[in-house]
Amino acid sequence: MMYYFAYASNLNRKQMWERCPDSRPKYTATLPNYKLVFLGWSRQWRGGTASIRLFQGEKVLGAIYEISEQCLRRLDQYEGYPDVYNRFEVTVFTEDGEPVQATTYIKVDQSEETVPAPAYVSVIQQGYKDWEIV
Repeated sequence: MMYYFAYASNLNRKQMWERCPDSRPKYTATLPNYKLVFLGWSRQWRGGTASIRLFQGEKVLGAIYEISEQCLRRLDQYEGYPDVYNRFEVTVFTEDGEPVQATTYIKVDQSEETVPAPAYVSVIQQGYKDWEIV
């Protein structure tokens, strides 16, 4: 088992359960010195999709799931790894300030910030509600 840091649509527990039925939601976490951005164009969502970008002083709110190797391979497919998103190891912090090593996905092409589709934003917002982040 390993830890996966979700910060966008995979915060949505229903979506994550559909993608990885054996994933286990653990706790909220924060990734310092990054910011949430929307990039490119997704045919599926008809708008930009989320990624994170290094940005001193900012932070990305998200959550940790415990996942299996099988789940990681499924996430790789959904995220278009390694062509669309690449996998990175990051250090996130729990509410108690404990550091946790986790895998996350960052978009390969960081060039073009775009507007996300309302349907995509609502999936992310539901994820924030699921985790009581906002």
